Amino acid sequence: MHRSTNRRRFLQGSLAAAATPYVFTTQQAKAQSANDGFGVLAVGVRGRGGGVGHQATRYGRCVAVCDVDTTSADKFINGLRDQAKPPVFKDYRKALEQSDIDLVTIGTPDHWHTAILIAALKAGKDVYCEKPMTLTIDEGKQICKVAKETGRVIQVGTQQRTEMGQRFLKAVAIAKSGRLGKKLTATCMIGSAPSGGPFPVVDPPATLDWDFWLGQTPVVPYTKERCHSSFRWWLEYSGGKMTDWGAHHIDIAQWALGDDDTGPISIEGEGVLPQGREDTLAMITGQKKPTDIPNGYNTATRFDLRLEFASGHTIIVRHGPDNGILIEGDKGRIFVSRGRITGKPVEEIEADESQREWLDREVVKLYNGRRPGSHMQNFIDCVQDRSQPISDVFTHHRAVSSCHLCNITLLLGRKLQWDPAKEDFVGDPQASSMVAREQRKPYVIEA
Repeated sequence: MHRSTNRRRFLQGSLAAAATPYVFTTQQAKAQSANDGFGVLAVGVRGRGGGVGHQATRYGRCVAVCDVDTTSADKFINGLRDQAKPPVFKDYRKALEQSDIDLVTIGTPDHWHTAILIAALKAGKDVYCEKPMTLTIDEGKQICKVAKETGRVIQVGTQQRTEMGQRFLKAVAIAKSGRLGKKLTATCMIGSAPSGGPFPVVDPPATLDWDFWLGQTPVVPYTKERCHSSFRWWLEYSGGKMTDWGAHHIDIAQWALGDDDTGPISIEGEGVLPQGREDTLAMITGQKKPTDIPNGYNTATRFDLRLEFASGHTIIVRHGPDNGILIEGDKGRIFVSRGRITGKPVEEIEADESQREWLDREVVKLYNGRRPGSHMQNFIDCVQDRSQPISDVFTHHRAVSSCHLCNITLLLGRKLQWDPAKEDFVGDPQASSMVAREQRKPYVIEA
């Protein structure tokens, strides 16, 4: 599997740390059963966050739950079986003070991922964090720094690298083999986003700590459409489809093209921002307050962008017409989605037993020598042997940075040049200022 220099250094550091046998905590030394094994802290347990929290508890027991909405916490706890009810916290920092925590799962809205992940790493915990890992490019740089410093195991929730019938792994193996050609174009079709609003301002539920939910982002009155399942359609908290499905498909595309340890050198394209490009840009850069523009969804609804890499490869990011990745070169093309992998190269491989065996071997190589299984199982395996998970923070940072670059391009409305080594824009101070965002006190993230 292709690795970046940072990733190699990280692995070397992890192997050096493993020169002596890994010392399991008291909880890890016990049999892996519903009542023993790893002590799990589940942070952000609504929806998908609750799902990954429950998956982790299959390898141990839940020793703490953290959510700013007690309704979500209660529902999660009611789903736990055959174990004592864990304590509930609203503040993850208080939860991390418990001595029996080995693993942390993070399933909060995106704007909280980085702060909780860094705090967990510094507390000596291994972490499973849902995607997208970050709200900004700078947050990813901070996480990579702390990951290298602490040597903890971190799995990002891009399950297409593991599950989905191994279709994406097969597509990556085929693309990297040269069967499609040397210079490839990967078109990532990630779906359009909804528009809506203005939405009414109402009182927050009594069970929700709205100020804590907002965290680093600007203070705004509560609107139910800003919260819970629809948070991703607001740039204050997420990146819309670009960091939702984009974090999945762009990740696979960069891996398949061999550009998972770098980034594009230019980004251009156009799209539709439902609250208007200039007003949305002014809000994101702090020139306007969120309350100065209509109280509605503001992530891009439709888009067509082109990312060029120094390798000569290209990634196109579109809202449609399908959902999946088309990878094509001068020798062939394949299409892959969660439901299918198609194309003449695929048909040729399927028709030849020796080629099927070759592809199976290549998939295992991509999977760092392991036989692919569940995403959570891969995390647990790596926690036990201190190896690098299949969805590591370094390649994910590169992939989600490309997602952020797409959104910045749409907000500025012009072609941008990017230096992937410096991780900064070339000759564009305004764009460079958008690598990070101003954060509200007392929620400033410190690496």
